[in-house]
Amino acid sequence: MADPAQPARPTEPAQSAQPAPGLPTARLRLVLWDAATVAAIRSGERLPGWHADFPRADDVDAATLWRDGDPWGPRSIVSLARGLAIGSIGFFGAPAPADDGVLETEVGYGLVPEARGYGLATEALLGVLGPVDRVGARVRASIEPTNKASLRVAAKAGFTQLRGTTEDGELVMVRPARPAPAS
Repeated sequence: MADPAQPARPTEPAQSAQPAPGLPTARLRLVLWDAATVAAIRSGERLPGWHADFPRADDVDAATLWRDGDPWGPRSIVSLARGLAIGSIGFFGAPAPADDGVLETEVGYGLVPEARGYGLATEALLGVLGPVDRVGARVRASIEPTNKASLRVAAKAGFTQLRGTTEDGELVMVRPARPAPAS
């Protein structure tokens, strides 16, 4: 995949506090999964418009989080240049109060190997954070400590706090809540 010369800046979605079905960024479209997409991912069926390496094992896992009509659920990361789904991104549910009372949600993301190294994961992550910011929520991501690329993606997207580790040894990175805009 060729990297465009200009760095990408995400375009904010509609005014709603919830993510829109297809969030646009400069080089991507983040398309909310529907029942047909999830059924294909779960069954191993291939759909037109998917990269040869999509879905990955993590995408199949993400399909278990899908709930019909949930705007916070998994999305395909679609390359506008190639017109192909090259990965997935999504929240593990809507923001909910954490133990300290702050709204919080968890995000997961990943790309097929060919799409890595071009800033697309960072662009996708920044693209889904707008709705979270509009509700003033904090976001966490669990990242394998040896996955330096994913740690860089998280750092570029503002995940500046280390909360600890999961029972599987993943680092729990946290992006502090941004103040929700005044109504």
